[in-house]
Amino acid sequence: MAASSRPDFESKPSIIASVDSPDVVVIGAGVCGLGIAWRLRRRGLSVTVLDRGPVGAGASRVAGGMLAACAEAEPGEEALVRLGRHAQSLWPAFAAELDATTGQSLGLRREGTLVLALTADDRARLTHHHAFQQSLGLPLDWLPASELRRREPHLAPGIGGAVFSPEDHQVDSGALVDALAAAAEAAGAVLRPHTPVAAIMVENGRAVGVRLDDGKTIPAGTVVLAAGAWSRGIAGVPTEARPPVRPIKGQVITLGMDPRAPLLNHVVWAPGCYLVPRHDGRLLVGATVEEKGFDTAITAGGVLSLIEAAWRVLPGIEELPILATTVGHRPGSRDDAPILGPSMVPGLVYATGHHRNGILLAPVTAEAIAALVAGEGTDPAIAGFGIARFAAPAAAA
Repeated sequence: MAASSRPDFESKPSIIASVDSPDVVVIGAGVCGLGIAWRLRRRGLSVTVLDRGPVGAGASRVAGGMLAACAEAEPGEEALVRLGRHAQSLWPAFAAELDATTGQSLGLRREGTLVLALTADDRARLTHHHAFQQSLGLPLDWLPASELRRREPHLAPGIGGAVFSPEDHQVDSGALVDALAAAAEAAGAVLRPHTPVAAIMVENGRAVGVRLDDGKTIPAGTVVLAAGAWSRGIAGVPTEARPPVRPIKGQVITLGMDPRAPLLNHVVWAPGCYLVPRHDGRLLVGATVEEKGFDTAITAGGVLSLIEAAWRVLPGIEELPILATTVGHRPGSRDDAPILGPSMVPGLVYATGHHRNGILLAPVTAEAIAALVAGEGTDPAIAGFGIARFAAPAAAA
């Protein structure tokens, strides 16, 4: 991509004190869009956040809230692991600031994460994966069955051990959405849920605002596309400027434990499922991974697969009530990594494609995108996650 096609973010946009013509329009009121709006307001820019549905209703509220940069590290994702570890380092201050700003608890829990091996084959795969993770310098330890049993006595007997990730914590994703929305509004951002965007307006090759479904327009100096799985479907820009993001359906079951005597305290990853205990006794069991577009059906097969996988590691769940079944749509990119930074259309910035890492990467996404829009340059942490990485093979050919 030629240098002249990149937008110029080296000087701050002018401050326009108008709700109808803000400095920045953010499309998407998930945790990333809300966090960006909050950070932009702290820099003095006027911001309007638009969402097609309720605040946080895309993937953010359904997410397990796992801050899992270590346990989920996979070969070929070393750059993403580094970004995730950077985000983990930002989380304590980010959570403390949100708490101080809003007085709302995020439900941050620091027990860590357990990755279980049920069979000999599971153990062999987990041992191999653990060796790879250790080669990256990640702080994970092997726990023998006796120590695993001491920490989580309700797990099924016969589990051959687990990898323990002490720095992979969790946060209540719904509480995070509420706190970020409160912080953004308190700072002066305008939140407009149930306001679908039909198109990004482009004049003379530059994004200049958005057109809503009802035909009204909102001019803006910069448009930030943070619409998650819906990001590619927003019209107005050239096809090559639409981020390669698709919906990846996930079904989640919420069970009810006694908060005074929970069956589980750690986040647990097991073959076929994860289990996330909340302070209030909820136990999230998730999540299916389905390439079914924006389908919202709760299916018998999805529920059966999750319950069966969870029951194999935590048999006591058979006595727990089902409180809810929900569906979310992860925004998956071609390489399962986020798309962060400027587009080929000046004035348009991406903050999308986070797949399963939206909650983890919320602090770094908010700060880096706000800094970019405010003319402070590109944070080195996100430099390798621009959309240009998808165009490189075609250009080389």
